[in-house]
Amino acid sequence: MIFPDKLYSYNESVLSKFPVILKELKKSPANPAKLYHSVQKHFSDVSEFIEALDCLYLLNRIDYDSDAEVLNYVD
Repeated sequence: MIFPDKLYSYNESVLSKFPVILKELKKSPANPAKLYHSVQKHFSDVSEFIEALDCLYLLNRIDYDSDAEVLNYVD
């Protein structure tokens, strides 16, 4: 997981990817695969996307509805 420091700028860090994901999820809940396809131009690969999702989930900014199989934005 890349955080901003002396070697990596904010734009290269996982933190800069949070608004991209949250903006999409504010519009509507999304399946993780469909969400990735809508934001993939902002990520170098799928592992970076998963890291961002992990962080957002731990920060309680997103939630996963296992019944509907979608990610939801948490206010």
